[in-house]
This record gives sequence, structure tokens and C-alpha cells, in this order.
Amino acid sequence: MRRAVGALVGLAGGTFLYTVAEALPIGLLLPMAADLAVPPSRVGMLITAYGAVVVVASVPLTALARRVPRRRLLSALLAGFVVSTVAMALADTFALMVVARIATAATHALFWAVVVPAAAELFRPGLRGRVVAVVFAGGNVALVLGVPAGTWLGERAGWRASFLAVAALGALVLVAVAALLPSTRPDEGHAARGSAPDARRFWLLVAVAVLTTAGAIAAYTYVALFVTEVSGLPAASLGAILLVRGIASVAGILAFGAVVDRDPWRALLWTVGLQAVALLGLYTLGHDPTAAVVLLGLSGLAFAAFTAALGGLVLRVAPGRSDLAAATLSAAVNVGVTAGALAGGLALPSHGVRSTVLIGAAFGVAALALAMGERLLPAPTARPACAVRA
Repeated sequence: MRRAVGALVGLAGGTFLYTVAEALPIGLLLPMAADLAVPPSRVGMLITAYGAVVVVASVPLTALARRVPRRRLLSALLAGFVVSTVAMALADTFALMVVARIATAATHALFWAVVVPAAAELFRPGLRGRVVAVVFAGGNVALVLGVPAGTWLGERAGWRASFLAVAALGALVLVAVAALLPSTRPDEGHAARGSAPDARRFWLLVAVAVLTTAGAIAAYTYVALFVTEVSGLPAASLGAILLVRGIASVAGILAFGAVVDRDPWRALLWTVGLQAVALLGLYTLGHDPTAAVVLLGLSGLAFAAFTAALGGLVLRVAPGRSDLAAATLSAAVNVGVTAGALAGGLALPSHGVRSTVLIGAAFGVAALALAMGERLLPAPTARPACAVRA
């Protein structure tokens, strides 16, 4: 059991590192642009390119690596992460930075497809929701602590020091995963395929993931403008507000883990509905500073818990291999990120920042309507426990 717990912590460390690496250029935008002698907008393209690679590469890379044992595959991916992150820190031109960034994104695409079933295999099936919640909590802790810490370090020691620090942590996580994760074939174990495979429910889940993520990102991308222009809070308070949201996110994902184990579809409905309500509340009550902070925290809690529900459900309804299903879902989430940021950005100039939370709420209501449609589908048939091989 101790070995399994240690391996789970290592996998959660991996999600922490990938989330930090993906988001760190946001906090270090200006110093990176100045050092590489490019406009800030070009550094911002590193975020867009990263997401595009994840969307395009997740499923093909997962299919290519379908026969590689999980410990070997995850260790290789983390080694690739360390090397590409060091390359980013040492890049002296923007072109080299882009190449290193694309390499990191490619390992990200495959890591997130494999990490959910790999973590679930460490424990009995009844703990899947809680196990997935721990893995995804690593990403939320990254947003609460990792990215701010990396930004702080970059402001004082240079942006390259931040990426070198992330690479050093990556080496530690690599050692833990390589030493503690069991060497199992990807088609072995109870998490290799969905426990109740259902293609219709799976594609419904993909659509809900796109819409819910788009809603969250449409509002969150412009949160700084919202709290200053609508809520009337000083810009200096933004860090504390985001910390409150981050703490609520971690609490939400851990609290909903047990709910996912008992009834994952109900957990999905609750979290999607809660996000829609929180964003509607921001639209109507966001002018009140206290209400705005509470509702921002509630929206963060809802979206984080939603990711735990997604992870639990993909292991249940995957119509084929769970890693391919997880790769498809990861791509869907990144499509939602792009769509949400684009929708909010298009509405902002003409309709103001309040429109971004209204758009987010509209996406959420649409996602809730789709999720409720799951009850109209015939009950899925559970897969026999022994039927795990391709």
C-alpha cells in the first residue's frame, strides 16, 4: 500500500509539473519577451501553440504508444519533460523556445492520456474517484502555488531560473515514478477499459467537457478586468482573490472524489450546474465585492470538482481502451479552453467584461442540458471483470 501511495503522489506530481510548465509563460510574459527580443504577443503564442499540440497529438500519440508498459512510458515522458524544460531555460532564440515548447506539449498530450488509468490501477475499483481526484489535485495545486511561486522566482532570479527549478522537480518526480510505479501492460488490469462501456455516453461526456470548459475559461480569462472594473476591487487584491479561488478548487476536487465513486453522473450534474449558477450569480451580483469573491471561489470549486467527475466517468464509459478515451477527453478539454478564450475575447470589446461571465454561464447551461440527457439513454451493460485485453 505504501508503494501504491508513493506512486500516486508521484503521478500527482507529474500533473503539477505539467500544469506549471503550461501556465508559467503567462506570469513571466514580459521578462521572457524582453530577454528573447520579441513582442509580448509572440510569447503569448507559446500558450496557444501548446494547447494546439495537445489537441492534435493526444489521440495519435496514445495509439502509437498503446503497447508500451506504463512505468516505462511514463518514465520516458517525464524524462522528455525534464530535457525539453531545460532546453527552454537555455534557449537563446525564440525559435528554439518554440521547438522546446512543442516537445513539452507532446509529452503532455500523452502523459495526461495515460496517467488516469495508471493511477486507477494502483487501487481497487471502488476508490477510482478519490484516486483520480488526487491526481487532478496536482494540477490545481500548481495553479494555487506552483505558478505563483515560479513567477516570484522568475521576477527575482530571471525567468530561466524558474524553468530550471521546474526541471529539477521533474527529475525528482521521474525518480519516484520509475521506482514505485508497477510495470504493467497497458491492456492489463481493471482500468484498461471502461467498466460499463457506452459509446453514446462517452461522446455525450466529450461534448459536456467542451462546453463546461469553454464556460469556465470564457469567464476566468478576464477575471482581472472583472474584479477591478465590475466589483471595484483594487488590482493589488487580485493575487489574494485568485488564492481564494485556488484553495476552493483544491477543496472541491478532493471533496467530490468520494461522490464520484458513488454516483459519477450525479456528480457531473452537480458540478456543471454549480458552475452555471456561480457564473450567473457573478453576472447579476458581481458589482458587490464580497459576493464576487465568494462566487469566484464557488466557480473554481465547481470546475475543479467537474474534472474529478470527468476522470471517474471516462474510466466507466470508455467504449474501448481507457487511455484512448482519456486522450480524446483531454483534447476536448483543450478545445474548450480555446473556444472559451476566443468567445470571451470577441465579446469583450463591444459588450464589456460582464458579458464574459454571461457567455460562460450560457455555455454551462448548455452543458447541463446535455448532461441531463444522459438519463434518457438506456442503461449501459457492465463489462465482465476479466475482459480487459484488447
